[in-house]
Amino acid sequence: MNDALGAPQSVLVLGGSSELARAILRRLVARRARTVILAGRDPERLKETAAELLTLGAETVETLSFEATETAGHQSLIDDVFGRHGDIDLVLFAFGTLGVPERDATDATGAAEVAAVNFAGSVSAGIAVAGHLRRQGHGTLMALSSVAGVRVRPSNFVYGSSKAGMDAFFQGLRHHLEGSGARVVVVRPGFVATRMTAGLKPAPFATTAEDVAECVVRGLETGEDLVWAPPVLRWVMAAVKLLPTAVFRRLPG
Repeated sequence: MNDALGAPQSVLVLGGSSELARAILRRLVARRARTVILAGRDPERLKETAAELLTLGAETVETLSFEATETAGHQSLIDDVFGRHGDIDLVLFAFGTLGVPERDATDATGAAEVAAVNFAGSVSAGIAVAGHLRRQGHGTLMALSSVAGVRVRPSNFVYGSSKAGMDAFFQGLRHHLEGSGARVVVVRPGFVATRMTAGLKPAPFATTAEDVAECVVRGLETGEDLVWAPPVLRWVMAAVKLLPTAVFRRLPG
């Protein structure tokens, strides 16, 4: 259960090797998280993250193999984690792929892979997690979405549309769980300087993994359903949604 201050004491991370997940976990462990289950596809990075969290004060850190596109195994993996650890306070969806926007615009295989990871993987694992949160009667599912899904831009429309679908799914799941005691939080970061965006030109209001983590933890503590990182993007994207199509198309990629 969350502690008296509302901080999660047990956390499952899908995409546990990501830089955003690692930054968020550092703050959660500093606040009271003592059991952390890291599920991801890079065993070496998972081990590095586990070692760091143990040093920072976590008592139990477990690493598991997780592949977003292997949806047939998602239910059994989630069942196993909840079965062995009992109630989980927070499940963080931190996996995703940017793909190669220029390639994916014309390559069916590349585009389908982006959709499979960002959207189909989220739907599969999300339904599995939601069932357990409903049964335990509490807990938070937090999904890292993107402002790219708010209004899909021509320069990265495959990635943006996959995030738009993911974002809409988790908002719908929030309504589906209404009254169950479980909570769904969607996080919409802007451009974040990480391995995934290395070599790309930073977009306006670019931020860091550490700053996103601070927004995430603040959102958990204040009970927000939708977290923007940085917060100014809430108003920026509200304006972008109102732009005429002819103007929107001319915005720099």
